[in-house]
Amino acid sequence: MKRIKLSGTVFSGGGEGKKFLELPWVKRQITEKLGFVPYSGTLNVKLSEESAKRRKLLEKAPSVKICPADGYCNGLLFKALIGTLECAIVVPEVAGYPKNLLEIIASVNLRETLQLEDGSEVAVTVNL
Repeated sequence: MKRIKLSGTVFSGGGEGKKFLELPWVKRQITEKLGFVPYSGTLNVKLSEESAKRRKLLEKAPSVKICPADGYCNGLLFKALIGTLECAIVVPEVAGYPKNLLEIIASVNLRETLQLEDGSEVAVTVNL
């Protein structure tokens, strides 16, 4: 299996990921398609310049699709690991979504579990 490593700095988001993950249809699809119930919140990572370039590989990689309810956009999921912890990268299919950001979900609160805070460096290995 081909993998890429992406790294960057943790930062606080605006809470949109949490709202999205609390929607029943989103939670159900992630649970069915990825095999875990997502924690209601994302780990937001601003990628290093080099990782932002490698992130482009996700555009052509196989993904799991979240089919939206009316009024919402598609979301693509990519299975990943932070160390040995299973997680997934969520890529909203929204025009203008920044290419240097990652939103990472898992079954646990990643900040607490990995003892991360704003400014912490984190690396994620993405399965392509």
